[in-house]
Amino acid sequence: MGRPCVRLVLVVALTVATLLAPPASRLFAVGAGMGEGVGAGDPVSSPVGAGASGRRAADDAVPAIARTWPVGVRPRVLRGWEPPATVYGPGHRGVDLAAPPGTPVRAVADGRVSFAGRVAGKGVVSVELAGTGDPPLRTTYEPVRASVPQGAEVRAGEVIGTVEAGGCHCTAPCVHWGLLRGDTYLDPLSLLPPWLLQRGPSRLLPVLGVPLP
Repeated sequence: MGRPCVRLVLVVALTVATLLAPPASRLFAVGAGMGEGVGAGDPVSSPVGAGASGRRAADDAVPAIARTWPVGVRPRVLRGWEPPATVYGPGHRGVDLAAPPGTPVRAVADGRVSFAGRVAGKGVVSVELAGTGDPPLRTTYEPVRASVPQGAEVRAGEVIGTVEAGGCHCTAPCVHWGLLRGDTYLDPLSLLPPWLLQRGPSRLLPVLGVPLP
């Protein structure tokens, strides 16, 4: 077989191999043939969601570490979380939970009281949640009369104050529960695991053979 025939066979074989190759390999072959400088270690494409937006989503991930609701067993949510479209846009940066004045307010998870005082005439308590990164997640509760000082270490379920009368933007008595990481507002309900979101009140059942007190 002469050289022209050998050259023709090689061209046909290369063309067929290129057409039958997977898309990524095909792109590599075309790029190399056109002198685009695609190397063996260069990625052909990047996955969807990578980059700054993907990192931001990972940073804002909220672990479901809550062990109790802030008030009651499963309080009525008067208004849910409505993130604003812009930093200063309208929205609702937290959730409103029905709670009459005097209701105990509890820390939903272990942490440290980062603020306990008054802001614009309303009692506010903030708790930085332990083991939630840097900056840590921070829960806020208002209007609440604090029963713990700033800097105190608190455990999940520990009472940190009571709901104050007035000072709430709800149509009914409530406590506003917020969640932030740094300056970014997040949905506080995402702290609650499914069993706590869906569980009803506990009921004690009689045990056979055990006398009642």
